[in-house]
Amino acid sequence: MTGTAPLSAVAEAALAAHRRRLRRRAMIVAALALAGIAAFVVDLGTGPSTLTALDVVRGLLFPDTLGRAAAVIVFDVRLPQAVMAILVGTALALAGAEMQTVLNNPMASPFTLGLSAAATFGAALAIVLGFALPGVPATWSIPVNAFVFAFGSAMLLQSLGRLRRSGDSLVLFGIALFFTFNALVAITQFVASEQALQQLVFWTMGSLSRATREKVTILALVIACVVPFSFRAAWTLTALRLGTERAQSLGIDIARLRMLSLMRLSLLTGAAVAYVGVIAFVGLVGPHIARLLIGEDHRFFLPASALCGAVLMSLASVASKAAVPGIVLPIGLITSLVGVPIFITLVLTRRGH
Repeated sequence: MTGTAPLSAVAEAALAAHRRRLRRRAMIVAALALAGIAAFVVDLGTGPSTLTALDVVRGLLFPDTLGRAAAVIVFDVRLPQAVMAILVGTALALAGAEMQTVLNNPMASPFTLGLSAAATFGAALAIVLGFALPGVPATWSIPVNAFVFAFGSAMLLQSLGRLRRSGDSLVLFGIALFFTFNALVAITQFVASEQALQQLVFWTMGSLSRATREKVTILALVIACVVPFSFRAAWTLTALRLGTERAQSLGIDIARLRMLSLMRLSLLTGAAVAYVGVIAFVGLVGPHIARLLIGEDHRFFLPASALCGAVLMSLASVASKAAVPGIVLPIGLITSLVGVPIFITLVLTRRGH
């Protein structure tokens, strides 16, 4: 009996510490959600017109207080773009978080490993050549092509991961895919008509300017369908971070887990790229920020990554409208300028280890 009391005290202390960690992580996720709401409101209140954030929020709550011109600006321009920024950031960061886990590489993201470029090439084929898979309606050809090419690129990465288990080899192969698909997009631009070329420029630079309610609804439905399956796999993804052998000893089918995860991240990437074009580094930076705040517990890491991506995209949207007065810069340029130094820092940090 004398040995049970200290053991029970140790167990209770460990359990109390575990509960504190869970509460801390839950509070961080809640704080990120509040930051996302704040960034969304600021994004709504930023733009070439004289409407402030307070005017926009008041107009959303009481539409009758807005004039006709102000209502068009709020409901047809700013609101779809602000919501699209939140959704795209969520999709890309969640895809990046899963990608880094299943490929066991902190440098992995839909942009750095070529998935975004592949999706852009698929969309370019639909725009310039009218290419669509058999049975796919013309109105769905762009997002379907984007998904199919993104998934094909992910499968190539998965195949390489089986042949060469080196993380550096995987990154190099992803960079090769990135440049290959960018070259194919450039060739497609060269043969494109003037009207199609304008659309392709939109893809390559990344922009929220063509966000509409219909596109926002479709992307929201895609995310709503994918997110529950991602969160459901949180335990197995956490176990995978402990190592492949440890995960297999727990009865996890690694091949099936990776296949399903690649399908999810390809769908998220393809849908996001299909409507806004290439957005750089959000899928890389968002998960890294979440990992610094949360750790590897995917029950909290996945929602934190999604929220970090949403906050980053909203802030990038604000910067794209505020950087040059009277001009809205493509948001893809903003995320690239911010993401490049962070990417270099990650590379130098890895080399230091």
